[in-house]
Amino acid sequence: MTISVKYDATAAKKVWGDYDPATLIEDMLAARTELFEDVDLFNSGDPVPTDKQPLDAGFIEWPQKLLFEYQADQENSLVGRIIDAAEMLQEEVDRVVLLGIGGSYMGARACFEAMCHPHHNEMPADYRDGVPRISFQGHNVDNDATAGLLELLEVLGDNPAVFDDRWALVPISKSGGTLETAVAFRLFREALEEFYGADSDEATEFVMPVTGEKGKLRDLSDKDDYTVTFPIPDGIGGRFSVLTAVGLLPAAIMGLDIVKMLEGAAAMTRKFKSGQPGDNPVFDYTVVCKAFEDDYDMPIRLLSTWGLRLEAFGFWHDQLLSESLGKQEKGATPLTVVNTRDLHSRGQQHQEGQRDKLITNLIINGSQTDDVTIPEADRDQDNLNRFAGKSLNEVMSAAIQGTNQAYAEENRPTADLTVPELNETTLGELFQFFMLSTALEGRYMDVNPYGQPGVEAYKQNMNRILES
Repeated sequence: MTISVKYDATAAKKVWGDYDPATLIEDMLAARTELFEDVDLFNSGDPVPTDKQPLDAGFIEWPQKLLFEYQADQENSLVGRIIDAAEMLQEEVDRVVLLGIGGSYMGARACFEAMCHPHHNEMPADYRDGVPRISFQGHNVDNDATAGLLELLEVLGDNPAVFDDRWALVPISKSGGTLETAVAFRLFREALEEFYGADSDEATEFVMPVTGEKGKLRDLSDKDDYTVTFPIPDGIGGRFSVLTAVGLLPAAIMGLDIVKMLEGAAAMTRKFKSGQPGDNPVFDYTVVCKAFEDDYDMPIRLLSTWGLRLEAFGFWHDQLLSESLGKQEKGATPLTVVNTRDLHSRGQQHQEGQRDKLITNLIINGSQTDDVTIPEADRDQDNLNRFAGKSLNEVMSAAIQGTNQAYAEENRPTADLTVPELNETTLGELFQFFMLSTALEGRYMDVNPYGQPGVEAYKQNMNRILES
């Protein structure tokens, strides 16, 4: 299977002049070798050196591992069980509340916004093809947002025998100790038990935890004897876990083909492992990013998503890069912008502000729906008849070209990351693309891309303050 993602940094490289990245490429190749040596060490079970701890390299081969298991024993494989559980929820409830934060939330949100109808939750059930409404909580301790969703669940339905009133709960947390998600789970578990009855079958069948083999959520799940739980494997950190049950269960509930997601990700890994510089999107992207950061003093990376569907994907990437590489006073700063919207708010700064940014355009060629065209009208006070018959996709394409031209005229570096269409396969490719690039860059920088000691510090401080 070939990959669909294409990376073109031609415009960015015009800023280089006589710059030669040969040494950077050589060192990056060594980092790629180290990355796959990490995989071998991870698989061997041998002791991990202190400077490599934690070694969460399991995500690299995980998509292919799941595919092998699914091909060998479909129904009993992890993927098969996820598909079965998702189908059960689709048949039994009209809403699923997903609880999680960080890597336990952002990948699922990215799938939802990228692949579901832009107004999915407002559409009647018939238009949703049996996919439940999806609500997200547990990613913030905002009082009003939490109270609002609890109120919504209460107002929209009070009869557990009526399909439109029925809802389920999917708490996602590796440890179960993250306060935001743990508090939300207690609140929404209480609401669910009140709705169905604490001793009802639904109180155990409609709570479907995704968690580690050990931890508070695992202990609670075992105590309450929830019918279905899914594991978060050791050796895969939260922000690298979107292609585990953390992201695959929500994606399957949303009606996505998770096998195709895994196939796209596995194909990206194969290309990254064997592809040569110049024909290896992950490798080439990482080289260009590091060249501008280290040699051109451009530590800000703008992921410029064209269209609204990929905004949450950009936020997923922001966390991935920030938590993985923002250590030892190192690491680029990722920012997501959504165009054409943000051209009217931040575009001025990007074009004429400080020269500290590399812009990567994330472009989907085409849309998932039929073209919407500009109609001709009798009243042309808006002067739009000159564009009559043009589709919004053509308008978007003109905006991309015009913006890149404007940046080029100001010698602002831009690169394009494109896919032919947004579907499960290409989404899997994109997830794996950025996870591999982030891990590669960490090894190149001599920064462990796994673990997040700064985040753990805030958690400890928050708990201590609350206990005082």
